[in-house]
Amino acid sequence: MRFLYNILFMAGFVVSAPFYWLKMTRRGNWRAGFGERLGLYDHKLKQALSNTRVLWLHAVSVGEVNLCTQIIRELEPRLPNHKLVVSTTTSTGMAELRRHLPSHIAKVYYPIDRRKHVQRAMNVIHPEAVVLVEAEIWPNFLWALQRRGKPAFLVNARISDRSFRGYRRFGFLFRPLFASFKAVSAQNEADAALLRELGCRPEAIHVVGSLKFDAAQLHERRLLDVPRMLRQLGVPEGAPVLVGGSTHAGEEAILARVAIALRPRFPGLFLVVVPRHHERGREVGDALAAHGMPFMYRTDVTPDTRREPGSVHALVVNTTGELRFFYEVATVVFVGKSLAAKGGQNPIEPAAMGKPVVFGPHMGNFPQVVPQFLSAHAAIEVPDEPALARALGELMADPARRESMGAAARDVVARNRGSITRTADLIVRGLS
Repeated sequence: MRFLYNILFMAGFVVSAPFYWLKMTRRGNWRAGFGERLGLYDHKLKQALSNTRVLWLHAVSVGEVNLCTQIIRELEPRLPNHKLVVSTTTSTGMAELRRHLPSHIAKVYYPIDRRKHVQRAMNVIHPEAVVLVEAEIWPNFLWALQRRGKPAFLVNARISDRSFRGYRRFGFLFRPLFASFKAVSAQNEADAALLRELGCRPEAIHVVGSLKFDAAQLHERRLLDVPRMLRQLGVPEGAPVLVGGSTHAGEEAILARVAIALRPRFPGLFLVVVPRHHERGREVGDALAAHGMPFMYRTDVTPDTRREPGSVHALVVNTTGELRFFYEVATVVFVGKSLAAKGGQNPIEPAAMGKPVVFGPHMGNFPQVVPQFLSAHAAIEVPDEPALARALGELMADPARRESMGAAARDVVARNRGSITRTADLIVRGLS
């Protein structure tokens, strides 16, 4: 089975390599750390990890990285004799790790799941245990841990319908891998049931809630003065601000049309669009320009920027790691990947700030979270563009409703906190 997997993996890798290379080049900075993807780590890392107990944590991209940083902050004081290493797959994930974690925590790229590359990585890092954030199951990596007799933990496990079908279809390969986890933290009972069906041992599964509620921390130092930036752009004092967070293709044009339609009712209405992938900035700008909306790119705003009131109607945030600072000034938030794309992005962060949140019908990535917000009247789900325009107009016209929605949203987040501590407890017990 392992021999067959490696043959099929290499065939798939060769076929998909041009696509992933193009994706990496579009995101930029792909050369930095490229050798690490092949398990080639520098001599400094080897020295730093020699004769130490290493806990390796892996977070695929930005969303998982944000969770991982919270876990690390909880674990570090409780594991003073361990060296923590954290890996990611994307350049945007690496940028977030460097932004939020201190220099003494090693940050590396996750090796491609070819046996040779995984072996190299293991020979350098020598982990005592590995923590995988969410469901990123690579066979060679887990087999390498098994050969060394080292445990693996799966935390904040969430199994989508698509992933579940895939894992079950290839159960002969994945069931033993799921069974090998020493401990698994599931977000809810439904995910726990799916994990048991996929092969996880019942005694290894612990329902702790979603880490995303704890990851929405509001005490982080403010790195960007958005109110000042809006004044620079000539946005009138008290003007409503519509923030489209983590948008995907097609949603920027929808937001542009909605904002243009609402502006006569709400003079000075300002649109902030933060695409999920910052490299789409030019594409997003083209979408706004096609609708005649005067805008600026975030990267073009300097300390000397000054614009006349009303001359700029929108801002395209073509940078990373700044979404939460724009959420802070939002009058209303639209959560992306929910109207013109499927899956949905995280609604918890704006909810934790007490912002009224609106999203489309495609929030399948948050099957347990969304019903809580909707039942508490803490968010609004809309089926299409006209309904989005109506919902946003009603909220902008009704400060009392915005306030009540925001308060209800904060309550939902508060009720669900504590999963980070429960997850850290699970890991610490497993290491003892």
